[in-house]
Amino acid sequence: MIVKIQDKKVKTNLISRTIDTSVPPKMVTGLRLRFIQLRIRLTFLKVITACYRNPVEWIRCIRYLIRLRRRFLGNNKVHKMVYINGKYHIGLYTPGWNSNVYEHYIAAHLNDYKPIKYFKVNRFNNVFMAITKKCALQCEHCFEWENLNKKDILGPVEWRAIVKKIQERGVSQIHFSGGEPLLKMDTLVQLLNSADKSTEFWLVTSGFKLNHNNAHRLKQAGLTGAVISLDHHDPALHNQFRHFDEAYYWVEEAVKNANNNKIITALSLCPTKSFISEENLMSYMELAKKLKVSFVQFLEPKAVGHYADRDVKLHQEHIEILERFFRRMNFSKDFSSYPIIIYHGYYQRRQGCMSAGKKGIYIDTDGAMNACPFCHKKTGSILDSNFDQNVEILKSEGCPTYK
Repeated sequence: MIVKIQDKKVKTNLISRTIDTSVPPKMVTGLRLRFIQLRIRLTFLKVITACYRNPVEWIRCIRYLIRLRRRFLGNNKVHKMVYINGKYHIGLYTPGWNSNVYEHYIAAHLNDYKPIKYFKVNRFNNVFMAITKKCALQCEHCFEWENLNKKDILGPVEWRAIVKKIQERGVSQIHFSGGEPLLKMDTLVQLLNSADKSTEFWLVTSGFKLNHNNAHRLKQAGLTGAVISLDHHDPALHNQFRHFDEAYYWVEEAVKNANNNKIITALSLCPTKSFISEENLMSYMELAKKLKVSFVQFLEPKAVGHYADRDVKLHQEHIEILERFFRRMNFSKDFSSYPIIIYHGYYQRRQGCMSAGKKGIYIDTDGAMNACPFCHKKTGSILDSNFDQNVEILKSEGCPTYK
């Protein structure tokens, strides 16, 4: 059964492009950035010396982290980071610096170099949990299309048990998705209130129902940030992609309400072949800057869900445009005032997939474990007693796209 939308107060032709968000993120650049980067390096040293007792290992760890950075960024230099809520953020899927979560995140990477004995290590960096099949939209690229608006099997009790189980293994970030997770507003608040605060919690949403009251409740309960899907800078084309006339309005309202409640905001774009051009990408980033979001995420279209058996895979020329634009926006001083772009495909082609049981998993609406939201190969239920064994199976099989 399709979720019905009530109280349609705003029509497409009344959508305003005048955006009033009163709590913008602060982009940190220049000398302030260099000072914070120095302090972050000192945090690395603090964690390294806490994890290993041998000074020789300290030097090897530093070299390992330098090699790791180069695999991800090459010789590119970071020229900006985001300051919000007392923390500094260099990426959407990296916890904010100057927190215990960040230190455990670093320890998890060091543990890949050599197992750690003297410091808590998080088993996961990021875990995605789809807490409902319900959704108000019929999006072109929906990866949960086959399950959309079917009956939910798991309830609040099971989801609390799942969050507890993941946190017991150690996790830096948990992202609640769906369907549309805000259709389970009370469940979200319960999960946030009952969870241990050693984790950052994020929301993956279309923006539907992220009004001021809900944003306030979520922030008070412990929400860190919201990733809000926006698939075109043109309102009509976004609405067409989402098959609902008010989808763009929801995005504007969601960003405004999240910003005003000090929830970190990010936009998520599925850059299709018909969308990808320098002009469209720049127009999108101009809008993102105007909306005052901290991050923009590029998620390449995958032939799963509603896109199953369709020719949606990007061609090399599309990838080259995206990668060139990504490098220019993130690593050129000329664009220091724009949001930071997170482009998974760029890193995955150079480093491999960090999900698939390595650093993350996707838990679908039935509690089944998958490599990621786009790899629908179930490997047991997270509620099973052999959960850890199933995670290792996921890890051994790896990502079918990015090895």
